[in-house]
Order: sequence, then C-alpha cells, then structure tokens
Amino acid sequence: MIALVPMIASTVVAATPLIYAALGETVVERSGVLNLGIEGMMLIGAVAGFAAARASGSDSVGFAAAAAAGVALSLIFGFLTLNLQTNQVATGLALTLFGVGLSAFVGHNLAGMPVERLEAITIPGLSAIPLLGDLLFHYDIMVYLSVALFVGVHWFLTKSRTGLTLRAIGESPGVAHAIGKPVLATRYLAVMFGGATAGIAGAYLSLVQTPMWVEGMSAGKGWIALALVVFGTWKPARVVVGAYLFGGVTQFQLFAQGFGLPVPTEFLSMLPYAATIVVLVIICRDPKTILLNQPASLGHSFHPTT
Repeated sequence: MIALVPMIASTVVAATPLIYAALGETVVERSGVLNLGIEGMMLIGAVAGFAAARASGSDSVGFAAAAAAGVALSLIFGFLTLNLQTNQVATGLALTLFGVGLSAFVGHNLAGMPVERLEAITIPGLSAIPLLGDLLFHYDIMVYLSVALFVGVHWFLTKSRTGLTLRAIGESPGVAHAIGKPVLATRYLAVMFGGATAGIAGAYLSLVQTPMWVEGMSAGKGWIALALVVFGTWKPARVVVGAYLFGGVTQFQLFAQGFGLPVPTEFLSMLPYAATIVVLVIICRDPKTILLNQPASLGHSFHPTT
C-alpha cells in the first residue's frame, strides 16, 4: 500500500485539470450549447496564467488571468454561436485551432522559462497521519478547490433554482423563452463559466504540473475533458470519477516505465487516448445510456423571435 501512495497522489494531480475543464463543459452542455474549443481555451489559459504569474510573482494572479483569458475566448464563441447562429461544432473546432495558434504566438518568448511550483498545503496534525496524511492532505490548494467546484456544480444543477432553469433551457429553449426565461443570457453565462474553468485547467498545467510554458502542453487533455462529459452522461459525480480514472491511466504509463515493465513506451504513451476511444465506443453501443441524460437541445441554435 505504501508503494501505491505516490501513484495515487500523482493520479489526483493529473486528474485535477480534467475535473476543472470537464465540470465547466458539463454546465455549458447542460444549457444546450456544445463547445468543442476546450483545448484552445486551456492553452490560452496556460500561457496567460504562466505569463501573469511570472510577471507578478503570484500564483493567484496567474490563475485569475487564466480564467479571464478563458472567458475572453469563450465570449468570442458565444457571440458567434448565440448571436450570429453559426454552427456550434465548426465554431468550436475553429476556436481550438485559434487557441493553439494564438498561445504559440504569445508564448514564443516564454518557452522553457521556469516558474515556482504551487506548493502543497500542510495541515497540522492531519498531514502527519501515517498513510492517510500522504493520501489526502499533501496537495496544493487547486486540488481542494476542484473538490469544492464539484460540490458546487452538483448542488447548482440539482438543487438551485437557477441551475434547474439552466437545465430546462438545455432541454427546450423555446418553452423556456415562452415562459419568460432569459435563454441567451443564461447560455452566455454558462459558456463564460466553461471558459473560466478551462482557463484555470490550462494554468494548472503550466503552474503546477510542469511548471513552465511549453507549446501545445495540453496534449489533447481538452478532448479528453469533452469525452469525460459524455462518459459521465452529463452528471458531475460520474464526470469526476471518470477524471480520476483517466488520471490513473495517464500516471500508469510513467510508473510502468519506472517499474521496468517490458512494454514499449509508445504503447504506454497512447494508453490515455486509447482508453478514451474504448470508453466512448462501449458507451455508444447503447444509445439509451446517452439519450437518457443528454440535453435535448444540445448543439441546436436558438434565437428568440420576439
């Protein structure tokens, strides 16, 4: 069990950016909007957060800048899809390409520069508990905030009046508009929230996991976050469980190499992405599993007539 502690701890850290990005996208898709631009927003958040943290010397400023950068990019997506009624799939893909290119351009002079890693929080008494302290109380503040985010999103979508309104809009925006609900405003706020969490997820990569800016450092994690929303059937608890499972697969490749397993490194490196494909294939074999919780208006444009 002691030998497994480092792997479990690293799994939690690896899953944290996926939790931020996937929970944000869950809220976005619950409102009926499909944003495929998570990868681009993560990269913009990563470079903006790194630049801000390096210039200010404050990780808090870095994460705030990353969230703002993600929101700015999400507003572009929102304007195009909600106001101009462009295709959400095509616009999301364009947003990813734009984010990849813009982040590479902005971060050209920042590549390879180090930054101080966000330190883990030591809780007096709890952190010293044998085994349990290493498993639960030796993480940075963003890990604990990801748990708080899950609790908040779950409560918002299931218990709050605003969250229930958002879900109703995701099911039938026409009916929601007819009874006086602000469909476009609600969807805009959901898209902005998803952009903020994606930006924070990107900043976690450049300020904690690496910690430095590397072009294309998200390495497909935005697409995995999208897959996690489907894997979790749009339910926050299942999304978080999926994030930890994928985080474990990601870390297994590193520990397998350390243990000297006779498996080609190329095969181990593709495991997280192969697992994503396998899970989606298994889920999609039963359409009822998807249709049971998928918002009815997901990906469909809506424009009020009055």
